[in-house]
Amino acid sequence: MTERLLFGVIPVYGLLIATGIAVAVLLCIKQEKEKGLPKDTTIDLAFWIVPLAVVCARIYYVVFQWDQYKHNPITALFVWEGGLAIYGAIIGGIIGGFIGTRRKKLPFLKIADMIVPGLILAQAIGRWGNFINGEAYGYAITNPALQFFPIAVNIHGEWHMATFFYESLWNFIGFWLLWLNRKKVRRDGNLFCCYFIWYGIGRSVIEGLRTDSLMLGPLRVSQWLSVILVIGGAVCLYLRNRQPKEAKGA
Repeated sequence: MTERLLFGVIPVYGLLIATGIAVAVLLCIKQEKEKGLPKDTTIDLAFWIVPLAVVCARIYYVVFQWDQYKHNPITALFVWEGGLAIYGAIIGGIIGGFIGTRRKKLPFLKIADMIVPGLILAQAIGRWGNFINGEAYGYAITNPALQFFPIAVNIHGEWHMATFFYESLWNFIGFWLLWLNRKKVRRDGNLFCCYFIWYGIGRSVIEGLRTDSLMLGPLRVSQWLSVILVIGGAVCLYLRNRQPKEAKGA
């Protein structure tokens, strides 16, 4: 991976991630009033969610790329050199959100529903950092008729599946579906489940096309985790909607 820099000092990938976070925060602020939440709820929770998301994204990556760091473990702290995993960020964000909502005595599931449209949009934006850095691509495409963007991307003179774009497009569609239906969910937490189902389906398929997956032995970690989340989200959604209407998630 070659980290592209803006003006020779600002990592473009980091800038795109920061942009995605900023957009997600603005979307959450927009929803505070419609969800009946106190003003500045988003800002207060961001102080828990964002740092824990970054830390866990790094830990997740380092754990599954330990061979890269084991001879010089201090380099695991060099976040500016790249190496963040979105599933680690999601796990950290959930932990941060849970802690923050408990401290503020706010309903976790309502907050989760508020966050996920912005989250998946931030993921869609962040994926373009992979394009800038020339990473997160798929298998080689040898058919000349398919050697054009956005189907393929040219990496060092060879055409590969533009898997970063496939996932970004999938996430953009997911954002619009979640955003347009955010006021139609029957119970707090349903949109949260729908996010895991939608993102998990796309990631499980696209991850199987990539050549740089984080591995656990012969298994693609993100692919199997995606399958688990799809099943878990679907089962949870089904069971929640079988409950009496007054049994609303807290």
